[in-house]
Amino acid sequence: MPDWIITEGLTPYEDALAFMEARVDAIAAGKAEECIWLLEHPPLYTAGTSAKPDDLTDPNRFPVYAARRGGQYTYHGPGQRVVYVMLDLNKRGRDMRKFVEQLEHWIIATLACFNLRGEIREGRVGVWVTRPEKPTLADGRMREDKIAAIGIRLRKWVSFHGISINHDPDLSHFDGIVPCGIRDYGVTSLTDLGLPVSMEDLDVALRQEFDRRFGD
Repeated sequence: MPDWIITEGLTPYEDALAFMEARVDAIAAGKAEECIWLLEHPPLYTAGTSAKPDDLTDPNRFPVYAARRGGQYTYHGPGQRVVYVMLDLNKRGRDMRKFVEQLEHWIIATLACFNLRGEIREGRVGVWVTRPEKPTLADGRMREDKIAAIGIRLRKWVSFHGISINHDPDLSHFDGIVPCGIRDYGVTSLTDLGLPVSMEDLDVALRQEFDRRFGD
C-alpha cells in the first residue's frame, strides 16, 4: 500500500510541488513507494493547463500559481483537505479515464460516510451536491454546489496533484476565480451543509474508502 502522510499546519505550495516532483521521479525509477499526502495550504489560486485569464476575477487577492495539472482555476486554503495522489499507473493499468473515475468514486464514497450524496455531472469536473433548500435556477433546475475538485497530472504514468474536499474553508475566497471555469454554480463545504465533521473524521473516511477502492 502507498505511504500515507498527514501534514499538520499549512504547507507552502512551492514546498508541495517540490516534494511531488521528487517523489514522482523516485516512484517512476522504482526508488520510492507510492504516496498519498494529506495537507492544507495557505490561501492561493492555482491555474491548470486549461485556465482562462478571464476566470481569474481578482488576480491580486492571493498568490497565483501555474500548476501544470489538468483543469482550470481552483482555490486552496485553510479548512480544505488537499490530497496529493502519487500512484504508479504502470502497475494499476494505464487508463487515465478509469483512474479519474476511481478518484470521483473515492470522493463520493467518502462523503457517503457522512450521509452526504455526492454526484458527478456531465461536462462539470468535480463532485457536486444538490441544494433543495435554495431557490431553483431560472430554467427550473435545482441548485447544485461543488464540494470537491479533481486535477491530475501524469509523468511516466505516475500521477500527481490530486483532489480537494471542502471541509470548512472560507467560501468567500472562491469569489476571486470562476472555479474550474464553471459559472452559474456555487461552492459548498461540509460545515456549510451543517455536518458536524472534523478534519480527523474526514481523514479516517478518506483512508477507509481509499483502501477499499485502490487496495491491492
